[in-house]
Amino acid sequence: MSMHHAFELLIAAHIITGAPGLAGFWVPIAARKGSRLHRLSGQVFVGLMLATASFAAMMATLTLLEPLATHPKLAGHEIFGHPEIIRGIFGWMMLFLAILTINLAWYGRACILNRTDHARHRSPLNISLQVVLTAAALNCAVQGILIGQWMMVGMSIIGFATVGTNLWFMLRSRPQPLEWLTEHIKALVGTGISVYTAFLAFGAVRYVPELALSPLLWSIPLIVGVSLILYHQRAATAPLRRARTKAAA
Repeated sequence: MSMHHAFELLIAAHIITGAPGLAGFWVPIAARKGSRLHRLSGQVFVGLMLATASFAAMMATLTLLEPLATHPKLAGHEIFGHPEIIRGIFGWMMLFLAILTINLAWYGRACILNRTDHARHRSPLNISLQVVLTAAALNCAVQGILIGQWMMVGMSIIGFATVGTNLWFMLRSRPQPLEWLTEHIKALVGTGISVYTAFLAFGAVRYVPELALSPLLWSIPLIVGVSLILYHQRAATAPLRRARTKAAA
């Protein structure tokens, strides 16, 4: 099997798992929190995101090995036709986004599973995921500088911020009440941000390459996602705030 055919098979698997995941993202968002629908749809979403991100990581690896063989349609393109640009954006940055998605999906799931035993967050696997994401973010930034793609440097900041906030919670000896819930919301909505960003950007490159580097295109998932995080975090902690206000009165 040629490199191109293997890459095309991975694209198909990526779409098969990613498309229902992108659509299913909105079910736990809209469902009543804690309901059976919310729990089941959330579990399905996490599973699909782990799968689609794994396929993306494989696609990125093949791109790093053979950039033009995996992206023959970009050969000769004014911006994306150079092997080093393809490696940078479709290789190193896609690999970073795949690792970011895996990190967030796993962490969001762990926030629920470990809500009554905070020490379990400090397992070797969870700590290793933060180390791997840090390395991927740093490499994405360095590779972006080397090829003059500052968008890659900007994307890496999301990885550093994710690791920083994850560790801030994981390493605390006594987290605040419901902090596990706000972290759960941050992580799984963040997973959606990561996948929608990749979907819009890399999809645009395949069909309308000129849009791929548009800051507006990249900012849409981030703006929508952060708004959802802030709204749902505030809604989730509203009962606790009301109880504290009543106790202080």
